[in-house]
Amino acid sequence: MFEKYRVPLDKKLDLSDYDPADKPFSGDSKGDDKDRMAELALKLDELQTILHANSQRRVLLVLQGMDTAGKDSTIRAVFQNVDPLGIRVANFKAPTPAELARDFLWRVHRVVPAAGELVIFNRSHYEDVLITRVHDWIDAEECKRRYTHINNFERLLTDSNTRIIKCFLHISFDEQRKRLQERVDDPNKHWKFEITDLKERSFWPQYAKAYAAALSATSTEYAPWYIVPSDSKRHRNLMVAELLVQAMTDLKLSYPPGRPDLVGLKVE
Repeated sequence: MFEKYRVPLDKKLDLSDYDPADKPFSGDSKGDDKDRMAELALKLDELQTILHANSQRRVLLVLQGMDTAGKDSTIRAVFQNVDPLGIRVANFKAPTPAELARDFLWRVHRVVPAAGELVIFNRSHYEDVLITRVHDWIDAEECKRRYTHINNFERLLTDSNTRIIKCFLHISFDEQRKRLQERVDDPNKHWKFEITDLKERSFWPQYAKAYAAALSATSTEYAPWYIVPSDSKRHRNLMVAELLVQAMTDLKLSYPPGRPDLVGLKVE
C-alpha cells in the first residue's frame, strides 16, 4: 500500500500524477476511520513509551507541504494520545541572523532527536531548497549541492540509529483556496492568515516544480519520501499515523532487560 506513494530516487517526478483527493487508508465509514485513528494513536503511545524507555533508537518525522496542507492539525490528530515524555516538535520559520551566519543545516542539527526521542519537524531543512529556490535566493547549482548535503546529513542520522519518516502533505490548488478563504471568513482564524500567503500562493507552479525536484533528489533508500494525499484531513491523518506506526513497529523495539538486583525486593 505504501509503495504506491513512495517517491522513487532520481526519477522525474510529476506531482500531478498523484491525486491529492485519494483516500488510501479509508475504512467503510467515517466512524470506522475514527475508530482506526484512535487505535493507531494508542499503538503509537505504546511504541513511543518503549522507544523512550529503551533509549537507544531515535525517530524523526518530517512534515512538509504547501501552506494550509495541515502540518499543525496532523500533529494534533496523530499524537492525540501520546505521552509528551520523550516527544518534541521543532518548528522552522525564517532563519534568524545568527542562523543565516552559519551553514543551512546548523539550526537543524541542533534539534534532531536524542536517544529515546521522537521528534516531529514542522517544516524542516527542506525549506532551504524550496522557498530559497522559488525566489531565486540560491541558483540551480547551489540547490544541487544542498540536495547532496541533505542526503549526507540524513545518512549520518540514519547511521546514528535514527529512523526517518518524511511525509509530503499533498493538497490541490483549489483545496488551498478553500482553506485560505475559511481563515479569511472566520475572525477566530485571522491569526493564521497573512497577506503574504496570497503572494506565495501565486507561486504555486514554481513550488510544485521545486517540491518535485527536491523529493526526487532526496528520496533515498534510508530516508524515503511519501506523498500523502491531503485534501481530506481525516485520510491525511490516517496515512501519516499508519506510516509512523509501521516504521516504529519495524524497529522491533523492546523494553530494557529487567534488573537482577531487584528480583525479590520487598517494598515496606
